[in-house]
Amino acid sequence: MNLASALAVLEAPFDADVDPDELVRAAMRWHFTPETGTPFWLDRLKSLDFDPLTDVRTMADLHLFPQVVDDLRHTPVEDLLPRGYGGAAQVIGVFESGGTTGVPKRVLYLADWMDREMASAMRAMDERGYPRGVNWLSLGPSGPHDYAELTGQHARRRAGVRFAVDFDPRWVRRCLREGRDEDADRYLDHVLAQAADVLRTQRTGALQAPPPLLERLARDERTADLVREQVQVITWCGTSMDRDTRDLLSDEVFPGIPLFGLYGSTMALGAAFERTTTDGGDSVFDSPSAHVTYTVADPGTGRPVAVGETGQVVMHHLSKSALLPNNRERDRARRVSAPPDAVGHSVADVRPLEAFTGVPVITGAY
Repeated sequence: MNLASALAVLEAPFDADVDPDELVRAAMRWHFTPETGTPFWLDRLKSLDFDPLTDVRTMADLHLFPQVVDDLRHTPVEDLLPRGYGGAAQVIGVFESGGTTGVPKRVLYLADWMDREMASAMRAMDERGYPRGVNWLSLGPSGPHDYAELTGQHARRRAGVRFAVDFDPRWVRRCLREGRDEDADRYLDHVLAQAADVLRTQRTGALQAPPPLLERLARDERTADLVREQVQVITWCGTSMDRDTRDLLSDEVFPGIPLFGLYGSTMALGAAFERTTTDGGDSVFDSPSAHVTYTVADPGTGRPVAVGETGQVVMHHLSKSALLPNNRERDRARRVSAPPDAVGHSVADVRPLEAFTGVPVITGAY
C-alpha cells in the first residue's frame, strides 16, 4: 500500500465501511514512513523485532506490538504528532490517564479524530434516543483528563450547553490510599452540593457522572427528586457499575429515565456506549469501530479468550492522528458474542483488576 492509498483509507468518510485489515496496513504505512510517521514510533522502530510495514497486515497481527504506553509517562507530546500533518494539525488538547497506577500517561487529541469520535458518539446517542436541544450536567474531572472536553462536545453537538461540576479523582484516591475515608466523603458531599445547585436553578435534560457519584446522589432524596423531575437520560462512565447497582438506579431510584454506560480509555482515544440489551444481566459494550477495538486476552499468554471466558481487556487505536495498539488495560471482562460483521470483541461484566503492573488499583470515584 502506497501513502496515497493509506491516506484515503485513514481519511475515509465517517460512515464508510472500512475494511479493518486495510486500516491496519494504512496505519502502518502512515506512522512508520519517515515523511509522515510519528517520531514516537519511528524512534522505536529499531527496537521492534518485526517490521510493521511487512509483518503487520491484519488486526490479528497487532499482538506483535509490545506494551509501549508506559513510555507515554515521559514522552514529549510533540513526538506523538505525525509528521504528515506538516505542522497544520489542530490540537484539541493534551490529556492524561487517571494516574491510578503511577505517573500519568499523556496523549494528544487532534481535531480530525475528535470529529470522527463525535460522529460515532452522535450516531450511538441517536440510536438510544438521547434528546437534542437539552442542557447537560456532568460531574467529573476537568483537565488534564479528557472527560470535560468530551462531555462538552456531547452537549454542544446536540444543541445544548454543559453545566460542569469539577472534582479531582486523584485527590479522592489519595485520601482512600491513606485511610482518610472521611475526607473523601466530605469532598464528594461538596461535589454533590454543587450538582444540586445546578439542578435547582437550571434546566437540565441530561446527566453524566461516574457510578459512585450517582449512588451518592441517589441517597439524597431531595437531589434525586430534582433528577426525576427534569432529566431525560443518564450516562454513567469512569468506573464500573455492577448489575445490582444499575438495576436499583434504573428500576427504583430513577424509573423511566434511560440509563446507559460509556466504556473506554484515554489511551484508546475512544469509548463505546452500552448496548440496549444485556448479557446475563450485565452491561455489554461492543468495540466502537475499526479504529478503536477491544480484545479480551488471557493475561498470561496474551492470546484471545473464547466467548464466555474472562480475561484482561486489551485496546487498540488506529487512526491518522495516533497509533496505540495492543494496550493492556487495568480492566478484566467477560467476552461475549459480538454483532455480525463487528470488528473486535464485545465485553461484559467489566471491572478493575486488583493490581496492575504490580500496583494495587484504587478506583475511588472515577
